[in-house]
Amino acid sequence: MKKVFLLISLFMAALISSASVLRVCGIIPLEASIIDPTGTYHPIKKNPITPPTVYIEDYTLFFEANHPDYILNIKDEDGDVVFTTTVYSAQTQVVLPSTLSGDYEVELVMGNWLFTGWINL
Repeated sequence: MKKVFLLISLFMAALISSASVLRVCGIIPLEASIIDPTGTYHPIKKNPITPPTVYIEDYTLFFEANHPDYILNIKDEDGDVVFTTTVYSAQTQVVLPSTLSGDYEVELVMGNWLFTGWINL
């Protein structure tokens, strides 16, 4: 009986410790478009470039290592920029302001490329 209890206890401890180590992140699906020099955006039917992989957990965005530099804009539902920063190639995380709440559009600008997606904070 003691062996069974010990075995169950060890199993539960391993399960709890592995769950605390795992990070549950949501991937942000991004779409690519080209920025026209005239200031208008043109969606592309077939993406000639692979959008970056960006994850979100709480108020932190996670970028894969070795990405190019991006300008990050967070826009509210009215299209107003509420947060902007440069994400340099060495950065893998960006912490968003905790004052944001609701649905926001994520824009990553890389030269003439624009990657957009939506997040909920």
